[in-house]
Amino acid sequence: MADVSKLRSKRPGGLGSPPGPDDVATSLNAPELAPAVQVTNVKTVVGENSDEPYVRRDGRSARKTNRTLAFATRVTPEFDKEVRDIADREDLKLVEVLEKSVEAYKEKMGY
Repeated sequence: MADVSKLRSKRPGGLGSPPGPDDVATSLNAPELAPAVQVTNVKTVVGENSDEPYVRRDGRSARKTNRTLAFATRVTPEFDKEVRDIADREDLKLVEVLEKSVEAYKEKMGY
């Protein structure tokens, strides 16, 4: 068997007494509030037919669709705004707008 008596601390008092309240950090008494985040760098693009600035909408609040394959592409801000406007107006998800547009394209082209 291994001799563990050599692993013990040779100090007579162990770690000593804990520090008093005046010796500890004062940050423990501070409130647990994070600083407010200020959005200052919003990318705005003016649409062709509108004087409103373009702000990209957050799509994470959309409901679950059980679609599992990721599909990503680069588009112009105007196209992004137009697709999102259609989705908002028709109460559809972005993917549903794209699916309907593919169906319309196939119908038009005779596929």
